[in-house]
Amino acid sequence: MARIFSPVRRLPGGAVGAIVASAMRGKGPLPALLPWLLLGALPVQGGDQAIAEFGAVGDGRTLNTAAIQRAIDRCGDEGGGRVTVPPGVFVTGTLQLRSRVELHLARGAVLRGSTDLADYAPNGRRVGLLYTENAEDVAVTGPGDLDGSGDAFMDLAAAKHLPPAATPHTRQGDHFREVAAGLGDGPVVPRDRPFQMIIFANCRNVTVRDARITNAPFWTLHFADCDGVIATGLRIWNNVMVPNSDGIDCTSCSNVLIADCDIRTGDDALVFGGYAHHFDLPGFHDLRRDSENVVVTNCTLLSRSSAIRIGGADQNAMRRYTFSNLVIHDSNRGVGIFLREEGSIEDMTFTNLVIDTRLHTGDWWGQGEPIHISAVRNRERGPIGRIRNVKFAHVVATGEAGIVVFGTPESVIEGVSFEDVTFRLRASPLAAAAGGNFDLRPVIDPRLQLFSHDIPALDAEYVRNLRIRDLTVAWDGVREPYFTNGITVTHFAGVRIDGYRGGPAPANPRAAAIALRDGRGFEITNPRPADAPAHWLELERATAE
Repeated sequence: MARIFSPVRRLPGGAVGAIVASAMRGKGPLPALLPWLLLGALPVQGGDQAIAEFGAVGDGRTLNTAAIQRAIDRCGDEGGGRVTVPPGVFVTGTLQLRSRVELHLARGAVLRGSTDLADYAPNGRRVGLLYTENAEDVAVTGPGDLDGSGDAFMDLAAAKHLPPAATPHTRQGDHFREVAAGLGDGPVVPRDRPFQMIIFANCRNVTVRDARITNAPFWTLHFADCDGVIATGLRIWNNVMVPNSDGIDCTSCSNVLIADCDIRTGDDALVFGGYAHHFDLPGFHDLRRDSENVVVTNCTLLSRSSAIRIGGADQNAMRRYTFSNLVIHDSNRGVGIFLREEGSIEDMTFTNLVIDTRLHTGDWWGQGEPIHISAVRNRERGPIGRIRNVKFAHVVATGEAGIVVFGTPESVIEGVSFEDVTFRLRASPLAAAAGGNFDLRPVIDPRLQLFSHDIPALDAEYVRNLRIRDLTVAWDGVREPYFTNGITVTHFAGVRIDGYRGGPAPANPRAAAIALRDGRGFEITNPRPADAPAHWLELERATAE
């Protein structure tokens, strides 16, 4: 049944303030006028459309694509409003939202993706469950469920392994991440499948709120080239064995808020990129919009790859991001920042993080490091950008590999700082199968993709103006000889280390607490070494001036 609101939109200048002030003094007509004032703060709303009135059946079998789309189109034609999915299981193929339309899933409602691939190709383009393009003021709200039926597009009995060409430079060679029997940590093998489950492309003022989103066959929630995104109160719970089942991807988006979410995914939980193109998103080519002004707060994240992934195959710049009050657990990598092409990554802060990472088997990216920052070329020609001004503060981390800051001569990483970081590097049951390696993929040089490398607690290479203050390192049962220094910095210009508490790996008698090599301009103050002075500082072609 349609409802039309015609609220009083304006009162004479100063009238609202006068009424509110009178009410605070216990006087005035506020009780009578309050409904009108509240309505005046809301947008004018068109009709509410219940999908059952358009023939949708929530029996878990009937295909409802046409019926639900009719409800959306009616709502859009009337100028906007709410389309409601009632309790029940409603099977559907691709739906396309319209401007000023809210798709609302009531408690007990399930919008379930069809298991027939043919139901995901509107206008001959394969997409996902929801595809919205060139819209504004659009929303998906809960508390109901969106179920992508992802397991139906997987071979759940087969594990996807790294190809032999990817492993010759690893410490284990052909036996890298080998599993004696079973699936290990996956991933399972995907069959032909829909693309991103929920896509908003080139939209403004997008809200996704309070829903549970599960079982994605590919990326779960993708905002592409959007301005003004709010994603709050979401539970994204995917099968963690499914490859590419990212949680939320924001590519070339600006003015983004992600808050109060619980995300558990087989691939990256949160992804931020500056893509100017994308191979599987229709109409998304040569977009030159920087990604800026992003806030992420109060979330819990689990990932088989990076809990937070920033950058990758990007051409547009990314700047002004803040991350706070996050718990990352049981992940292959905590925070990953990757510069591979011309767009720079700069002005980012991470505060109040708790991170727990471990090694995994299978064809996942990451090596158990809680923090990874790298700038390495991934194309033959053209400029490469810079990583600048990235700050981590108040971090408690546990992991099975060290913190990595890996620049290159053509893209030196500048202005990274760590303050008040407590890091426990623990022994791993997968050390023999996977330990002692770096994973920088994707890069063009095969020797820098997956390769053997010593593991300090913090390793920094090709850096400028690196600041480390109040870093505490504890070694918990690690015995492999590739674990070395507490801090290793190589090819540097300007390093300041203040208040380091810890020592080298106890099982490596030749390692120093701090090793500085091939650089100039270092300052070390207030050290608290955990070993004899002879093992405190190693200098090799490093000068203080």
